[in-house]
Amino acid sequence: MKDYQGKTAVITGAGSGFGLEVARIAASRGMNLVLCDVQQDALDKAAAEFAGHPVLARRVDVSKADQMEALAAAVKERFGAPNFVFNNAGVGSGGLIWENSLSDWDWVLGVNLMGVVHGVRLFTPMMLEAAGKDPAWQGHIVNTASMAGMLNPPNMGVYNVSKHAVVSLSETLYQDLALVTDQIRASVLCPFFVPTGITQSHRNRPGDLGADKPTKSQLISQAMTDKAVSSGKLTAADVARMVFEALDEERFYIFSHPQALKGVQTRLEDVMQLRNPTDPFEDKPEIGAKLKASLRG
Repeated sequence: MKDYQGKTAVITGAGSGFGLEVARIAASRGMNLVLCDVQQDALDKAAAEFAGHPVLARRVDVSKADQMEALAAAVKERFGAPNFVFNNAGVGSGGLIWENSLSDWDWVLGVNLMGVVHGVRLFTPMMLEAAGKDPAWQGHIVNTASMAGMLNPPNMGVYNVSKHAVVSLSETLYQDLALVTDQIRASVLCPFFVPTGITQSHRNRPGDLGADKPTKSQLISQAMTDKAVSSGKLTAADVARMVFEALDEERFYIFSHPQALKGVQTRLEDVMQLRNPTDPFEDKPEIGAKLKASLRG
């Protein structure tokens, strides 16, 4: 995409973090904003910030097909087909993989994976229709995954699974779009540890998917993630700028911390050489030893 003025951006998880920062850049480029979030107070605050811009703000649980379908219909009626869709809403959860309850799986996969699925299945046809009517029309879809979608850090199983699925979905979307159009692109965002509200996702967990009392492994995962995320040097605003650079450059992979790709290379070499997975704490054995001691103690 080269021209943003008057175009429309649909952003899920727009009340905070990457979503809010992407909305700020989109507004600065003259885009119409469709802001979606499950947290009403955060959504209201975000919408108020963009007073004076064309804004459609809706409380949406992205895991719910009917709510996403209603959103898509409202977007089409108000602005027509969106040019930029940022499927960004996400939640975090950890612990030993066999200790995740069924409600954990339903919640995390519902938001992290099915939220992206709904965004892709609903908005892509609208975008393709618009592109078919206008050879100058351009669009871009960005799905938020994680470095956990490229790696498999221990004690984070349900989250890893959801984010690997988003990477796979996004890579397939890129290839599928290339079969049918040159006017619509796709990208996947894989941030590492960046201070956002992801570690406090439980604040928006639905009551019907309430969590059981956390296990030891889940408490340990929460503490480790809190520490890692809070110590991140890059900001959500930095990552939002990377998203728009990728749109400008038509680049698929968006990595906030390219240095973390060393771990991805090791993982893929494990696969290619048919060797057992490498110890993720090989470079920081003291962290691995501490985690083992905590879980076994």
